[in-house]
Amino acid sequence: MSKDPNVPIIELKDVEVVFTTRAGSGLFHKNKITAVNKVNLKLMPGQTIGIVGESGCGKSTTANVMCGLQQATSGQVLFKGQDVTHRTAKERMEIGRVVSVVFQDPATALNARMSVIDQLIDPLVVHKLGSKADRDKRARELIRMVGLPTSVLGALPGQLSGGQRQRVAIARALSLSPDAIIADEPTSALDVSVRAQILNLLSDLKKTLGLSMVFISHDIQTVRYISDEVMVMNRGSVVERGKTMDVMRNPQDEYTRILMGAAPSLLHPTAAECA
Repeated sequence: MSKDPNVPIIELKDVEVVFTTRAGSGLFHKNKITAVNKVNLKLMPGQTIGIVGESGCGKSTTANVMCGLQQATSGQVLFKGQDVTHRTAKERMEIGRVVSVVFQDPATALNARMSVIDQLIDPLVVHKLGSKADRDKRARELIRMVGLPTSVLGALPGQLSGGQRQRVAIARALSLSPDAIIADEPTSALDVSVRAQILNLLSDLKKTLGLSMVFISHDIQTVRYISDEVMVMNRGSVVERGKTMDVMRNPQDEYTRILMGAAPSLLHPTAAECA
């Protein structure tokens, strides 16, 4: 696959995702719901794209298509220039080494019965990378990278705070040295006082490691803080996109203006000014 810095890490071309549900009283009555409607997206090396919208707008489904957790109903998914719309098991494994996911709730994303060190080395074991000594060394590097002491390596997730668990989840996402991270509402399950710390950590890691990132959120103010470009979704469609500050200063779509007006409290310096 191409390593050209001008080739998108992930590209979506006219991607649609349609779910079929059963509705009404009739057993055979089916209802089709378009969760993602003709979405186009290019994630370039080193870039952070924020996808914002209210619950049910299609942003998480779009992210799931990007990382291989959801099959597109139609359209194309390209990974470093190669069509992986109907990806094979080998392609899924390769994508998993290059694109990692940080989920919304670290309490459910982490295995409650595995120690922190086992969670960090598990991706290395799955991909058969390094010796045991190499893996242990990598776990210590990762835990320091996310600002935690090495003493937490022997702990179980339940012994950690929510913020510490999310830092462990981020460390695990970094274990394979990915090119890109998809962060799906990574701060929404955390206390307000911890959110800015996690945002700062992600921002620092992005700069230090040269990561690309897709940041999913219902909060446009959070997206503003961390993203180079923003894509606003409503009812499965992209209604506005552009450079983040351009969109924030001069939103063109009424829905974008509604989102901006819906979170006035987040203009308080809990995130952007706490860096």
